[in-house]
Amino acid sequence: MKRLGLARASDDALCEAVRAAGWEPVTLFATVMEATQAAPPAPADAVILLSPAAARLALLPPGVPCLAQGDATARALGGRTALVSATPQAEGLFDLLRATFPRGGTFLLARGERSREHLEQAADGTPWRLVPWITHREMPVSPPPSMDGLEAVLALSPLQAEVLALRAAHLLRFAWGQRTRQAFAKAGYPVDGWCEPEASALHRLLSSWPPS
Repeated sequence: MKRLGLARASDDALCEAVRAAGWEPVTLFATVMEATQAAPPAPADAVILLSPAAARLALLPPGVPCLAQGDATARALGGRTALVSATPQAEGLFDLLRATFPRGGTFLLARGERSREHLEQAADGTPWRLVPWITHREMPVSPPPSMDGLEAVLALSPLQAEVLALRAAHLLRFAWGQRTRQAFAKAGYPVDGWCEPEASALHRLLSSWPPS
């Protein structure tokens, strides 16, 4: 059974998708999330959470509704109720925002320093005013983790791709999303495969590997 390193605990849903595809998931953290401890920058009608890291690390104001990008982000709230987007992508979250607050409003967008800015661009000039709130930053782990015994790695973010590229040059390199794929390529180590950032897409990629 091929062993795939990825930044998830063994009981995470993404690891379950890896197992279902016939691979063995191995926890491999090449980066770590650090809280900025930034206070909410403005009063808001709701908080939009783009990732599990934002849900864990944001200093969420009590009583304010939360909109989460995907079930994993909602679970990271530790019991606090959240509305969850139908698809775990920024596009699905913006659809949820408009349906929940049809008249618009002011919303805190809790995200990391290097997060994709699709929502800000989509909401520009609309009644949905988004206030970016940088709640966490991603940092490389030092010293970097060992990759002994692995056949492949899966980078879940562009920074993970940058950190893993050279060290995983001898392994199969997979990317979670277009931006991560591009980060591998920019570092000079194109990926062997990539998928949209959904567990089902990762399952399809690994199930059909190697491609015919």
